[in-house]
Amino acid sequence: MKAAFLVGRQQYEVREVPDPTAPEDGIVLAVDACGVCGSDLRRWREGPPAGEGSFCGLPGIVAGHEIAGTVVEIGSAVVEFQVGDRLAVAPDIHCGDCYYCRRGLYNLCDGVHYLGISPGYPGGFAERLVLTHEILTLGIVHLIPEGVSGLYAALAEPMSSVLACHDKAGTSLADTVVVIGAGPIGCLHVAIARARGAKVIVSQRSDTRRKLAQRFGPDATISPLEEDFISRVRALTDGQGADLVVCANPIAATQAQAVQAVRKGGRVVLFGGLPKADPMTKLDGNRVHYGDIEVVGAFSYHPTMHALALDVLQRGLIGADALITHTFSLDEIAAAFEVASTGQGLKVVVLP
Repeated sequence: MKAAFLVGRQQYEVREVPDPTAPEDGIVLAVDACGVCGSDLRRWREGPPAGEGSFCGLPGIVAGHEIAGTVVEIGSAVVEFQVGDRLAVAPDIHCGDCYYCRRGLYNLCDGVHYLGISPGYPGGFAERLVLTHEILTLGIVHLIPEGVSGLYAALAEPMSSVLACHDKAGTSLADTVVVIGAGPIGCLHVAIARARGAKVIVSQRSDTRRKLAQRFGPDATISPLEEDFISRVRALTDGQGADLVVCANPIAATQAQAVQAVRKGGRVVLFGGLPKADPMTKLDGNRVHYGDIEVVGAFSYHPTMHALALDVLQRGLIGADALITHTFSLDEIAAAFEVASTGQGLKVVVLP
């Protein structure tokens, strides 16, 4: 089979490796689709850490964690799946025994491993992928509903965290939501907030991304390089500010702006992580205090959100076709990452 190895900074190599076989208590998945995530792009730009990663005895990392595929082989002890089953797979493999897992807070697991990210756990940028007993029992694996293509099912993973965010925030018909950032995740925030009945305003510096966000029907858009972001939000909310501001980008300055743009008693969600080399942010503590403003983080999701995402896709509540702007074969993975890095589209998906 073919697998794509990240071997250096912005350098992928597609190599022939032996076809995997199913362990007694595991399965082999033929990968139909695997999305390119922002974390994949960061790793691509940085290259694999020195000495980290190997697959089939060859150096390099096989990444990819937004996975959909078809079962082609099962181990003799596997009873819950059969050949031909179509599965969506998320990266998280929980330990099941830490303080957080015992309380059902799986997104905070102390011993979590990630497909396509953690050493020893190859991902979906390959023609085939082994799902071991550990993955099948402690990971996130769901049957793809009828009528949902493998291409669309690969969106279930990124959508899960967005669904969890708005569930936590309680987004409702009464809310005006501001989404800062209109990349693939930002556009999912627009779509999910609208599906929950909220009025949505999206702010994005890139003209291209701002135009692409129009596919998801925001009530208003803001160009923060051409107009004052905070003044514009207040003008669109009768001077009050937004009920909820979601920072769906990795820029600390927008987190400070979010605190200024939200109304008293409102909520700010720090959804996008900041660069590890510079993770500090600065917020107006008095405004948070005297305005009784909630500032919360949102990271990952409970496995039930992955199942919910597949249901949302089956019901057609999200414009999956509008989100996926580019597809590439595995042999074209270098081009896939080049396109994803430009910001000229939204979701890029590799089709092994």
